[in-house]
Amino acid sequence: MANLNKVMLLGRLTRDPELRHTASQMAVATLALAVNRTWKCGDGQRQEETTFVDVTAWAGTAEAAAKYLRKGNQVFVDGRLTLNRWTDNDGKQRSRLQVTAENLQFLDPPSNRPAAPPQGEPGEYEPPTAGDINPEDIPF
Repeated sequence: MANLNKVMLLGRLTRDPELRHTASQMAVATLALAVNRTWKCGDGQRQEETTFVDVTAWAGTAEAAAKYLRKGNQVFVDGRLTLNRWTDNDGKQRSRLQVTAENLQFLDPPSNRPAAPPQGEPGEYEPPTAGDINPEDIPF
């Protein structure tokens, strides 16, 4: 049976990206994205729903996001779902779904960002795979 884990989101950042580094100095950025959905009910009333999504970006993508994105910027995220599991301070098992970004596209014009993102060759950055990342290096 085939498997597919693909997420595409278009939304606005609810806060500035937070950049950290693992013990091995790999950059990791956390982003908070708000994605809106609007529709009309049967009575013609317009309804709106906002979904908040946590996104993690790695390496060069993380550094570019931290450098060029700010709260309110519109961004397209292409990535995959990741399930994080941990034990909290009370010993309870916890889990949370988030998106691991494989590609970010900055959609606001450069005038709404500090500067234009660096121009690289397509395919220049390859996101790390599960085998490349040591879970003990993740700072959170």
